Amino acid sequence: MLPLDVAAAANIQSQLLLREDAELAAVYEQLRRLDPTGQRFATVLRDTIDQLLNGEVTGRYDWKTLFKTEKTHAGTVVEINLQREFEFDDGAKMDYRIAEIDVDCKYSQQFGGWMIPPEAKDHLCLLVWADDYKSQWSAGLLRIKQEWLNTGNNRDMKLTIKAEHRSKILWLWHSAPLPENILLHMADEDRQAVLAPSSGQARLDELFRRVQRRRIGRNVVRSVARQKDYMKRVRGNGGSRTTLAREGILIMGDYDSHKQVAAKLNVPVPGEGEFVSVRVAEASGQDGSLPSVMLDGKYWAVATAADVPQPAPSLPTHTRRAQ
Repeated sequence: MLPLDVAAAANIQSQLLLREDAELAAVYEQLRRLDPTGQRFATVLRDTIDQLLNGEVTGRYDWKTLFKTEKTHAGTVVEINLQREFEFDDGAKMDYRIAEIDVDCKYSQQFGGWMIPPEAKDHLCLLVWADDYKSQWSAGLLRIKQEWLNTGNNRDMKLTIKAEHRSKILWLWHSAPLPENILLHMADEDRQAVLAPSSGQARLDELFRRVQRRRIGRNVVRSVARQKDYMKRVRGNGGSRTTLAREGILIMGDYDSHKQVAAKLNVPVPGEGEFVSVRVAEASGQDGSLPSVMLDGKYWAVATAADVPQPAPSLPTHTRRAQ
């Protein structure tokens, strides 16, 4: 988060930009209306990075392992996926039509690396950045002015924004949390242990065994399992949920009943398409000192290292179709 004095200055600058440019204000308000929390934007960026990595087929999880042509193509994929998610109309001259105003979309994996084409001059640009290593993303609006751009002589005449003029970007969201790429951020020894087994089921078991109390997205499951029926490998009836229950590990999905269990245990609550695993132990006595949940007629709490592993209780039944 920004320091209070910096945040206050940024807020004053934002108010000035909104007052000075009616079109900028209209596009800003429309985007904030469509995505008040930024969750839809963040999900598109997470899914786009995972789409490029294509872990189910390639086993990749690290941006650095992409080919140069794939990295170059990333901006186009972000542009397409944002349009698909928000159903933006095509612009007359720029990529999108938002609030009846033409808006160009530019993505960069390096903050400040947006390449602005000559035809975007005097138009609004939606500037998007995401960094899988920092697990952060930003999106802002800027009306492009020639004097705010660096000089250059590349073949397509694209230019970058001068660092001193980035303060003129009206941020929709700045350095917001990007859903974590678990495989990228886990310890090397844990990652090696997860990826080592020859079967997809064994890899998933090890994933949920080693990565507890953290949200694990569907794309991570897909990359680890590397099988078309990867979701089946998580659920009961022989999947990781059944196998790891013998070790006291619960695997909660995005069902409302599972979310309630996670909340009562005070562990991260799974979002759409996410899982959270945690080892539990029967709680002896209920003095209110530990977050607990009643399952199978007994109280259960998050296990400590001192707790001897015991079979986990059954999770509540659900009726909603699994994601």
